[in-house]
Amino acid sequence: MPLFYQHNINEHTKLAVWLIEEDEDFFLRKVPLKRDITHPHKRLQHLAARFLLPFMFEDFPLAEIEVADTRKPFLPNEKYHFSISHSGNFAAVIASRNSRVGVDIETVTPRIHRVAHKFLREDENDFFNEDYKMFLDQWNMKDKVHTEYLTLLWCAKEAIYKWHGDGGVDFKDNIHLLKFAGIGPDEEINLPFVFEKNDIISLNVKGKFFDNAALAWVVSQAD
Repeated sequence: MPLFYQHNINEHTKLAVWLIEEDEDFFLRKVPLKRDITHPHKRLQHLAARFLLPFMFEDFPLAEIEVADTRKPFLPNEKYHFSISHSGNFAAVIASRNSRVGVDIETVTPRIHRVAHKFLREDENDFFNEDYKMFLDQWNMKDKVHTEYLTLLWCAKEAIYKWHGDGGVDFKDNIHLLKFAGIGPDEEINLPFVFEKNDIISLNVKGKFFDNAALAWVVSQAD
């Protein structure tokens, strides 16, 4: 059973990542396939993510999931707040009984450089500064680490977008990284953000790298 990563954030909130190695039948024993998804691998991603929800919380009501116009899945009664992401053979899920949450996982590829200008402010890109690049050049790691950094920031902003849940968010105008705060326990990367839309909200995003994937998640204070 390839549970790739699990993190109990607190007594009410859990995060998990699944490495998809099974066929559809494995997941269909416990997960209803309600959406008309024709692509085989996208179906597997869909099933694996939903399989994780009752894996983390046994009483999670899978059958009650609905999808908003913004494509965000939700429970009408808000028994749980949750967020889903998948990329390649990874499926990631975060769920909480009492806090809004968001998660994103992405495969690290050089393609991120072509779109970085669309979601990064100039000062956010400057955190990966010339001194840092020169240090990494000595180890022939500059390009690899810069690609990972850009992918992680995309994941962080996407996680905040999902946390917000109502659409209408510009990644450059509404979501701003304050600083690159460094690595904490369990190699978690601390990313303090500000979300600016109507109100100004401080958010502490967490990030992590796995092999060739980046993961980011955010949990708000309980309402």
